[in-house]
Amino acid sequence: MEKYFEKMKEYLNMDSEISYEEFNDYYSQVIAFLNDNYQHLSNDETVKARFILSILVSNSQERAKKYKPLSKKYRKIAEKSNFWAEALTYQLLKRGMTKQQIIQAEKELHDAV
Repeated sequence: MEKYFEKMKEYLNMDSEISYEEFNDYYSQVIAFLNDNYQHLSNDETVKARFILSILVSNSQERAKKYKPLSKKYRKIAEKSNFWAEALTYQLLKRGMTKQQIIQAEKELHDAV
């Protein structure tokens, strides 16, 4: 999960926007990783994954509005990313974290970027 988090930090610090192809490739890699590993992630890794997915949701929703020819594809990315973010939230809650602790952990990640 760390390599996806580091890549997201790189994207967040860029001045320009990445192409749809690169956006979709990154999203696909994150989802594939989660499909294979999400049950074995530590709480820290799960929070990082949730943080990444929340950014993917937000960015893909904005891009859906901005790029009409690709809006359907971006909306689909937003929907799947949101599904995963909710699943990871459930996982963290099940492990004993509170909603407030999850929000605080994500805020700390955001501040570190």
